[in-house]
Amino acid sequence: MSDSPVRYELDGEIATITMDDGKRNALSPSMLKALNDAIDRAEKDGAMILLTGRQDTFSAGFDLKTMSSGGSAAVGMLRSGFAMTERLLSFPRPVITASPGHAMAMGLFLLMSADYRLGSKGAYKYAANEVAIGLPMPRVAAEVLKLRLTPAQYQRAAVLAANYTPEEALTAGMIDELVSPDELLNQARAAAALFGQLDKRAHHVTKLRLRADTLSAISRGLPLDLADALVMGVRRFMAAKKKS
Repeated sequence: MSDSPVRYELDGEIATITMDDGKRNALSPSMLKALNDAIDRAEKDGAMILLTGRQDTFSAGFDLKTMSSGGSAAVGMLRSGFAMTERLLSFPRPVITASPGHAMAMGLFLLMSADYRLGSKGAYKYAANEVAIGLPMPRVAAEVLKLRLTPAQYQRAAVLAANYTPEEALTAGMIDELVSPDELLNQARAAAALFGQLDKRAHHVTKLRLRADTLSAISRGLPLDLADALVMGVRRFMAAKKKS
C-alpha cells in the first residue's frame, strides 16, 4: 500500500488526482511533490486532470508547521505551491477541480486554477484567510482571485478575508457548479468527457492567449512573494528572540 498523500487513476483520457493525507490535505512539501509528480504523469499520458480531495475537504492550504519553522523548507513549499497555480492555469489539456468540502487559502487558489470548478453542497467554507492570520495577500494568489472573481468580490475576498458558503462561492465566481456530494465526481467526469471533445491545440492556444497577462503577472510576482516570505521569517525569528 502506498504512503503517498496523492492517488493517481487514469481512466481513458481522464486522470483523477486525489489528495488525501487523512486530515485536512495540508499542502506540505511531501503533498506538493506528490501533486507535481501526478501532474507530470498526466501530462505524459496526454490526459485531462480531475483534481479532488478527501471527504469534506479539498485542502486547508499550506502546511502551517512547515511555514512556522521557516528556512529553506518553508520557502521551497511556497515556491512549489505558487508555481503550481501557473502550471494548472497553463496545462495543455482541460483541468477540472472538484471540491468535496472546505477550500482555504492556498487550497482555494489551487481549486480556482482549474478550467472548470465544482463544489459540494454542505456546511463548507471557502476563504482566502491570509489577512485574518496576519499575512499580506501574496501577489500570485491575488492574480488567481482577480482572474476568477467579480471586482467587488475580489476586494472582499482578499482585503477582508471573507468566508463564503458554497452557494456564495458559486455567486462570487470561486466555483462554476454546485452539486450534491454524492454526485460530485460523476458530474466532474461528465464535464471532463464533454471537454474531451474540444480540439486539443485550439484549447491550449486559447487558454494561453486569454491568460497571458495573468501568467506573466504570476511569473513576476512569485520571486517577490518568496522575498516577502524570507523577510517575514526573519522578523518572526527576531520577535521570538526578544521574547526569550
